[in-house]
Amino acid sequence: MSNTCDETKCNGDCASCGGEGVTVTLTLDDDSTIECAIVGIFDADNREYIALLPLDENGTNSDGEVYLYRYQKDAAGNPQLENIENDEEYEAASDAFDELLDSMEYDELVSENELN
Repeated sequence: MSNTCDETKCNGDCASCGGEGVTVTLTLDDDSTIECAIVGIFDADNREYIALLPLDENGTNSDGEVYLYRYQKDAAGNPQLENIENDEEYEAASDAFDELLDSMEYDELVSENELN
């Protein structure tokens, strides 16, 4: 993974971040792979979750779809993703992600107002 952009200002187009945002490659159930930008890691109900933005071959996301996974690190510090298995947990993670997006938009507005 590399990080050359500010993911709090990510607009879904990694080319706008110099072409090399923080990304992970997911292997799906059918063994296909997809490159995803990391939108953020956040807490909900005493667990950590990660929001991933799937990217097309041009490094963009035009449909706004986001993947949410349970996130943790193993004993060696390597990231581990797990599927969210039930609706109640997914709803809690989704609500926390919405709050994260709201705070990112607020931070962006504050930054823009400070420049003016």
